Amino acid sequence: MNIETTDNMQNAFFAGVDWGTSRFRLWIMAADGAILGHDHSSEGMVYCAEAGFKPVLEAHLAKIGAPASLPVLICGMAGARQGWMEAPYLHTPTSLRDLFSSATVIADEQRDIRILPGLAQVIIDAPNVMRGEETLLLGAVDEAFSGVVCMPGTHCKWVSLEAGIVNRFQTFMTGELYSVMSQQSILVHAIEAGAIVTAGSAAFQSALRTALSKPSMVLSQLFSVRAAQLLDFEMKSAGAAHLSGLLIGAEVATMISAYGPQPIVTLVSAGPLCDLYAEALNQAGVTFKLIDAEKAARTGLLRAASQLWGKG
Repeated sequence: MNIETTDNMQNAFFAGVDWGTSRFRLWIMAADGAILGHDHSSEGMVYCAEAGFKPVLEAHLAKIGAPASLPVLICGMAGARQGWMEAPYLHTPTSLRDLFSSATVIADEQRDIRILPGLAQVIIDAPNVMRGEETLLLGAVDEAFSGVVCMPGTHCKWVSLEAGIVNRFQTFMTGELYSVMSQQSILVHAIEAGAIVTAGSAAFQSALRTALSKPSMVLSQLFSVRAAQLLDFEMKSAGAAHLSGLLIGAEVATMISAYGPQPIVTLVSAGPLCDLYAEALNQAGVTFKLIDAEKAARTGLLRAASQLWGKG
């Protein structure tokens, strides 16, 4: 748990919460976006399903010194069917502005608490949903934006927008596939536990080139992560980078094919994963603009709060 506060709580406008499956992040913000307090923990949706959402939220607000009547705006898995209260999905195509008016209100006598909706692509041969990433979009692009946004994560989202309208999006389970394959498949023997992949590693670079040039062949290349070590072409220390390069490269190549040439892709990410996707886009010859994911979440919550409560 981490708590950071200032002495300016009298300027607090609202509390913004990004409530994920396994983590909780809270910011107390002024109307101009200044961060007056910050807290985070591992008390995500899974934890709160047992402990309760309201007690966790109020405990964090109390510790950080938030005013008793401060309104709260939440995005993420607290609005899932198994969360605090389901915030129904908005169906695409939809404007990012619709997020403001579609927030679900949590009945509470003490404070105004609302949860932003997710987005759903209701297409029989391409069903898809997102919850939390829509707020990143809201903070990363303006209401007139046209283009493609990539949001890496356990389930990476690629979103196509036109004049601020979300038309379609796709989800790649790249991060989860990496986790499952490196821990529960034959490749467990080829991946060092806790291995950290860097964008500059030779194995990652080589695997990227392979996947970007022939993404349809990646399924047949996965076993090569193990075979390369058995035949002494690679060390076990290269296994994580090899697998990561194949998966990320195939994802990026597939999306280039699906969306066609783009003048620029907006990459919303942070940390080591950001470096890997940036390298994949670079190798694919795709120009991109980088937006910090945490900043995008805060900005998205602030934009929505400013519309809901009339400031900013």
